[in-house]
Amino acid sequence: MFDPDWWRGAVIYQIYPRSFLDTNSSGIGDLSGITQKLPYIAELGVDGIWISPFFKSPMKDFGYDVSDYRDIDPMFGTLADFDALLAKAHELGLKIIIDLVLSHTSNQHPWFLDPDKKDWYVWATEKPDGQLPNNWVSVFGGVAWEWDNRYGQYYLHNFLKEQPDLNYHNPEVQEEALNICRFWLERGVDGFRLDVINFLFHDEELRDNPPRAPELGAATQFEGQDPYSTQTHIFDKSRPENLVFLTRLRKLLDEYGAMSVGEIGDDHPYERSHEYTAGDKYLHTAYNTHMMGGTRKHLSASTIREPIEEFRKLSGEAEASWPSWAFSNHDVVRAASRWLPDSDGFSHDPDFSKMLIALLGCLYGTVFLYQGEELGLPEAHIPFEAIKDPWGIHTWPEWQGRDGCRTPIPWSAIPPSKSWLPMPEEHFRLNAEDQEKQAGSVLHFTRAFLKWRKEQIALWRGDIRFIDTNDDHLLAFERTTDDKTVLCMFNFSADEKTYGDITLAPFGFHLDGFNAN
Repeated sequence: MFDPDWWRGAVIYQIYPRSFLDTNSSGIGDLSGITQKLPYIAELGVDGIWISPFFKSPMKDFGYDVSDYRDIDPMFGTLADFDALLAKAHELGLKIIIDLVLSHTSNQHPWFLDPDKKDWYVWATEKPDGQLPNNWVSVFGGVAWEWDNRYGQYYLHNFLKEQPDLNYHNPEVQEEALNICRFWLERGVDGFRLDVINFLFHDEELRDNPPRAPELGAATQFEGQDPYSTQTHIFDKSRPENLVFLTRLRKLLDEYGAMSVGEIGDDHPYERSHEYTAGDKYLHTAYNTHMMGGTRKHLSASTIREPIEEFRKLSGEAEASWPSWAFSNHDVVRAASRWLPDSDGFSHDPDFSKMLIALLGCLYGTVFLYQGEELGLPEAHIPFEAIKDPWGIHTWPEWQGRDGCRTPIPWSAIPPSKSWLPMPEEHFRLNAEDQEKQAGSVLHFTRAFLKWRKEQIALWRGDIRFIDTNDDHLLAFERTTDDKTVLCMFNFSADEKTYGDITLAPFGFHLDGFNAN
């Protein structure tokens, strides 16, 4: 029988299609490659798949600049390929969530080129003194306004200048967004990951954002000299109208029994995540980035404990709002390197990677596993001349951008004939084919752990209670249901730790009833 709450406590595997599996030697992954590897994904023990954008696009932001929401970019395949993927996934018991980018389009989208649809985007004139319409800045650097000679006006772009923002104050835009969702729901998708969903509406008065309060910290994961982190983002996103639109979207999703997970980047992330998932009116869950920020971080008990406790405190009743967590994705430095003690930023330790898999799978909420985490892949070093990410080009040399987590999956030790990003030698040593033959590999561990997790209702639907260890390198908590309790303990250090009568090896962990060997 269909469980409308299948997503609560589920494990969802994220695929970045251009870096998953290339079946036509183009150097870029494709939908057929995903279909070919569906048995591999099902064998991992996950419940569903989130596929990053595969729509037609000029690829200025690698698919997050859409030029046709109802078709597949030829580099990935065809609608028939997607239908085959969807059918095979459902046959294997896997749900499919697709990534919708509804806040902005490509500047090559027919809407943006059509004068009759000018009001589908956000336009403004310069101030009387010749200054820009306001002080808003782009997430990717520079001002958020681009001059257009056609109309003698500026258009808003919260990201690249090739990504003009849609004007959701226009009812026609709202209707079209819902129609796009209906198109994919009719095709049979099980839900949507909604990109930057709190960016849909802007302040109609175009008021200036105030200076940023120091206690807010950085506004993006890049913590260098970042113009976006100089402002408190009150007027350019997270406007109250967002929630009104989301009630309409939720009603549509409920018609099809589909779910939604929103990406929310905000100055007050816990509050917004709770607000956008409260009750049953808006999103089903929010994809929290609290455990993914920064280019280098120290993993501690508070790193994990504080976001969950803060979210729970805001949520009130345990079922009021449901969070989703991830350690890695296509936008951040891989956790296997980012959190590894004394790492150079690109190192790898299989025990640390196994511990991260177990930790993520024991958290309260729905968890997202990024492709390659099951292999323990570290961040890849990308030389400047090979960087493709426009954000990385902007932040170099302080940060190489997002390419280091986007390199293609090493399915075997043999390099492909072509690859859109360079693949490091370390990744080939961790290839999936060899790990299949190694009983103690991260891949086999992931399968064993997720299989065991499916049998532990306390881990996917139970409550959570943290235990004070007085050691920030040692995290302990209990996951509980009425008749089941699982004690979970994790050692984040490279030294042996003892708590009570339990001794943990370096990067070791203890889970009641689970034998890692």
